[in-house]
Amino acid sequence: MADRLTDFLGDTPGRTLIKLIVISLVVGIIMSAIGYTPVDVWHAITGFFERLWQLGFRAFGRFGEYLIYGAMVVVPLFLLTRLLSMRR
Repeated sequence: MADRLTDFLGDTPGRTLIKLIVISLVVGIIMSAIGYTPVDVWHAITGFFERLWQLGFRAFGRFGEYLIYGAMVVVPLFLLTRLLSMRR
């Protein structure tokens, strides 16, 4: 069991814990220096995905418009060519 845990963590659990503590401390100091809190980061991430989501639906709306415009030309031409080819 310990071998699997060590394989998963990439090192022994104790060394991994020490690394995580040091990295967390450094990141916390940097975030404090630039005035960010974890809540600010969370709001930035969720805001990014909300804007991406809204842009996606706007893009799908445009895609639907283009599809309808194209279909207004392509489908009648397709039906016309199929009807003309049935005569032969």
